[in-house]
Amino acid sequence: MNLADSEEMLIHLSARGYQRTDNLDEADAVLINTCTVRDHAEHKAVSFLGRLNAWKKERPERRIIFTGCAAERLGKPLQKKYPFLDILTGAKQIEHFAETLDESGLFPHQTITGEIPSPGLIGYVTVMRGCNFACTYCIVPSVRGPVKCLSQETILQEVRRKVNAGAKEIVLLGQTVNAYQDGSVTFADLLNRASEIPGVERVGFTSPHPIYFTTEFLRAIKDNPKIARHLHLPAQSGSTKVLQEMKRGYTREILLDKIKALQTAGFFISTDLIVGFPTETQADFEQTLSLVDQARFTTAYCYKYSPRQGTVAAQMPQLAQQTLEQRLDILLNKVRGLADAAYQAQVGTTQEVLFETPDKGRSSGGFWVKTKSNHPVGNVANVTIEKAVGTLLFARD
Repeated sequence: MNLADSEEMLIHLSARGYQRTDNLDEADAVLINTCTVRDHAEHKAVSFLGRLNAWKKERPERRIIFTGCAAERLGKPLQKKYPFLDILTGAKQIEHFAETLDESGLFPHQTITGEIPSPGLIGYVTVMRGCNFACTYCIVPSVRGPVKCLSQETILQEVRRKVNAGAKEIVLLGQTVNAYQDGSVTFADLLNRASEIPGVERVGFTSPHPIYFTTEFLRAIKDNPKIARHLHLPAQSGSTKVLQEMKRGYTREILLDKIKALQTAGFFISTDLIVGFPTETQADFEQTLSLVDQARFTTAYCYKYSPRQGTVAAQMPQLAQQTLEQRLDILLNKVRGLADAAYQAQVGTTQEVLFETPDKGRSSGGFWVKTKSNHPVGNVANVTIEKAVGTLLFARD
């Protein structure tokens, strides 16, 4: 989502004569697009902003833009603390970024536009912004606002633009992306229609919510091989009690039922897990460990609970950091090897691979595959898996 938002903003900077550079010394402007889901990400962004003071003193005409979720949360006090900051604009204003640039008077519109950023082989397309949930640990709704779905026409137009710029795989983005609705157009409809656009080889999506995976969704995508068979489904906890206290909207049993239905439909599932939520007991934590055993995730990203100012959970009595560290270590040991096992299970199967280099690409299920012969970058081919070494499959054509 950050990449997609950044690219959208870069397009508006390109229209004002700028070209992207990774060399800070030659840059005339810096765009810092921030995240605030975890405290560490926010601190990292603000720390980088502070270090830019010396960079700007070298050439005072340089410009600094601080945007995204941390900008939304921290607001105007940040600009008072860092007076060398030129533009502060939050995540809720990203769709009005062009107007923000124009109103600043610092980025006049050019008659000769700069280079439009290329998406590469993977094109990220935002289909909705915001979130209607109120998970007690999560700051996203307060910094991104309620759900606002883009129109189907706007989305498909952006898909075409990405494909014309070289993208072969399209990834649809939203905080609860599978809740997308535009009139009678459902998320399953959107997936199918995006996949029908000439040049699209594969369509994926992130980040879905478990409760929006319906039998209608599974039925709609059943016969569409262009829809990627890997998805990232944040579970967060394996305890129904904790899930209810998080206000996630589902129980352990519902979660496992959804996972089973998706796996039956051929999906490979990765997940996020949080340890140390304020009300989590040892028994709750053990439920998360057992969820890993039952769900057969391909991989799991594990985090310590991070209190975010302004959320309900941040006001609860917090667990000791030592407890969080211990539980995270146990969980990491539990999930270690999940990916290796998932890769080993693919030996002997036939995989559809989208090549990102001449001899390497990803399967529809999200597995990295290396072939003996070369293929045109961006092409799709079926290959047979001969062996797995760690998290890499080796195939014959």
